[in-house]
Amino acid sequence: MKILLANKFYYPRGGDCVYTISLEKLLKEKGHDVAVFSMEHPSNLPSSYSEYFPSHIDFNKRSIKSLISLLVRPFGASEVRESFTRLINDFQPDLVHLNNIHSQLSPILALICYRKRIPVFWTLHDYKLVCPAYLLLNKGQPCESCLKNRWSVITKRCIKNSLSASLVAYWEARIWNLTKLFKVTDFFIAPSNFLKSKMLIAGANPEKIAVMHNFVDISHNNKKVQADKDYYCYIGRLNIEKGLKTLLNVASKLPDYKLKVIGTGPLEEELISGNRLSNVEYLGFRTGEELNSIISNSRFVIVPSEVYENNPLIIIEALSLGVPVLGSNLGGISELIKPYVNGLLFEAGNQMDMCDKIVYMWHNEGSLNRESIAEAARRAYNSDSYYTRLIQLYNGVII
Repeated sequence: MKILLANKFYYPRGGDCVYTISLEKLLKEKGHDVAVFSMEHPSNLPSSYSEYFPSHIDFNKRSIKSLISLLVRPFGASEVRESFTRLINDFQPDLVHLNNIHSQLSPILALICYRKRIPVFWTLHDYKLVCPAYLLLNKGQPCESCLKNRWSVITKRCIKNSLSASLVAYWEARIWNLTKLFKVTDFFIAPSNFLKSKMLIAGANPEKIAVMHNFVDISHNNKKVQADKDYYCYIGRLNIEKGLKTLLNVASKLPDYKLKVIGTGPLEEELISGNRLSNVEYLGFRTGEELNSIISNSRFVIVPSEVYENNPLIIIEALSLGVPVLGSNLGGISELIKPYVNGLLFEAGNQMDMCDKIVYMWHNEGSLNRESIAEAARRAYNSDSYYTRLIQLYNGVII
């Protein structure tokens, strides 16, 4: 089968990128011919299809070029349309599997495929189809206003607290509305029941949405590690909505409990220059075996998100390594964590609850059987099972 994957970034920037890269590897291992469509970026992995990639657009830069791109790219810029059409004509895919494509690439990809009668699958990594601001978040608090009325993105200034940016997001949502996207897409994959539930509230067709939790390659994490267990760790984007500031406030009250922070993001410089906590160690970006070793040797992983998470890969990765997880109770996190079996949940943003649960996990993580945690996670989230289900979905549309 010839499969074309699309994602706006092609390096391990976030969960959507890791998923796309892992899916490419999995499909190739199973004997499929796989092409990739993405943006140009200096951090991109090598790809034999990079000649088709449209130019990189950074909406965070303040320039005339970025402003023009902000106004054009979300709706289907000619450069994107021409590059994607050229790749389709040259590669001749049996199907196209979209991932995170909004704004920089845009859903024009699905419309092009629809017009060429190429089946389209789409894995949803966030809430963009029902929330113009992606996160169902407003001023640091969960917000579901746009599920019923997209106009809320303007009244609440959800995009960078900017009227102009919010207007662009609103019109993007109006043009790429659910009715149109469900017409041009054959099947959507929701990595959590929580995400699917929000899609249904917004009026999506349930018959076109399958829930499939993300997967991990377990071939590299079946080694037993002698855990030092003198620290717990946070791995992820260094954003406010990830609950990192709340976590650091709690860590300041627990000087005897060592925390390791791994990741990059907007709070990185603040974490380096502003943080003087002796019990917090910032390790920057880590990946591969080095990251697995850090996770495996920890007492537990903490996921303190204050935003509706979808299906965090870090939880699945930690559990597959046999490491318990302490997570907030928002979004799809609670679908992965079974209290007192593979971890604990706490009330998002509640410092006292987080503090109590950290202390409990620190002193009682030994009561959670790591081998059982790993076995259950590898059985539930292994790539072979995911592939079997995915091929069934593919064949259900193609045949």
